[in-house]
Amino acid sequence: QLVTATDKKGTDLAVIQDLTEQDLVHMRRTIYLTIMSSATFEECTHKLAKIEIPPGQEMELINMLIECCSQERTFLRYYGLIAARFCLLDERWRLAFMESFKQQYTTIHRLETNKLRNVAKLFAHLLHSDAIPWSVLEIIHLNEDETTSSSRIFIKIVIQEMAEAMGIAKLKARFETNVEEWKVWYAGMFPKDNVRNTRYAINFFTSIGLGPLTDDLREFLKNAPKLILAKAKE
Repeated sequence: QLVTATDKKGTDLAVIQDLTEQDLVHMRRTIYLTIMSSATFEECTHKLAKIEIPPGQEMELINMLIECCSQERTFLRYYGLIAARFCLLDERWRLAFMESFKQQYTTIHRLETNKLRNVAKLFAHLLHSDAIPWSVLEIIHLNEDETTSSSRIFIKIVIQEMAEAMGIAKLKARFETNVEEWKVWYAGMFPKDNVRNTRYAINFFTSIGLGPLTDDLREFLKNAPKLILAKAKE
């Protein structure tokens, strides 16, 4: 619970107290019923924002939203719009959704295919609408050793959805940035650390119909220094 205390100078101080198990159950139930009963995403966001969710408990709402989204037979844009609106409401929600992306990506193998698809489309919505920064993509290392069949499906759906929403030319321009900081974000998805990983990424994007995204990698492979080629043969 978030309560207010007063210090010796009479200044109000926010004091964070842990929610009791009963409080948590009640809050989760309220969140769930609000999500499932609202007619529009605006109504849902308005009602959810009124629920007093203490700082540090953001994942309670986010996890419930993701759970509800994953249970649908097909992805409903309703969930993406709610999530995006929360990211715009307050920095704490944007940071929490960024953390959630990392959590979901690292545990995506636990989800069955339909749930995985819906969760991937939810985060694709947050990315192509710029509700969360693309820096979250830094966690993705697209190579044979650091991906699973589940994480590859997740990456495939996220990038395909982004391409569909933005257009492949615009997406390609974003990935082929000259901003050094942004290059770091995408370095794992478009690896140039060794030829084997570069080829793997080229084959991956080409196989899912997004070959144009690999033009830069193909150029790199063509002009790869002999040192890298020698290293790959070791």
